[in-house]
Amino acid sequence: MRKLTFGMNVSLDGYIAAPGDDLGWGVPSDELFQWWSDRVRATGTALYGRKLWETMSSHWPTADQQPAATPAEIEFARRWRDMPKVVFSSTTSTVDWNTRLVTGDAVTEIGRLKAEDGGPMDIGGATLAAVAMREGLIDEYVIVTHPVLIGGGTPFFAALDNWVNLTLVETGTFPDGVVLTRYETRR
Repeated sequence: MRKLTFGMNVSLDGYIAAPGDDLGWGVPSDELFQWWSDRVRATGTALYGRKLWETMSSHWPTADQQPAATPAEIEFARRWRDMPKVVFSSTTSTVDWNTRLVTGDAVTEIGRLKAEDGGPMDIGGATLAAVAMREGLIDEYVIVTHPVLIGGGTPFFAALDNWVNLTLVETGTFPDGVVLTRYETRR
């Protein structure tokens, strides 16, 4: 059974995006950027909702070709393009860069993917992750908390019907007061 992880940058008040999908509050330090890049390298398959897919695919496929691209950005762009990806959307019609589109039932497909052999999977996008959370499909939560209060926007956690008990498995810090906490779901 493959492990499914939901991890994102989060404001201290629990949001992954400010109103208007503004992500400017979560610009990572070089150390944090490298940590995220290493996660991409270790990911067997990334699962994306439509909005996060649009954000990622609007930048990373050609980020390594930009004149001001840093070596870390070049490395991340290449890793991102090479990583197998699945996009869940009923409105998107085409995907590229080692990506497959799923327009049907997300719960069924995520369950099927978890049952396959292969490396760990990451899930991204608040709406898609909320579906997986409610169905008990997420095995691990990686919360990279930035010391900023943004007051609203897209929450990291969805409303749930039942409690999800977690076990803390890792903590760490990054520059600028950013804190990593990683939890496994207790089953």
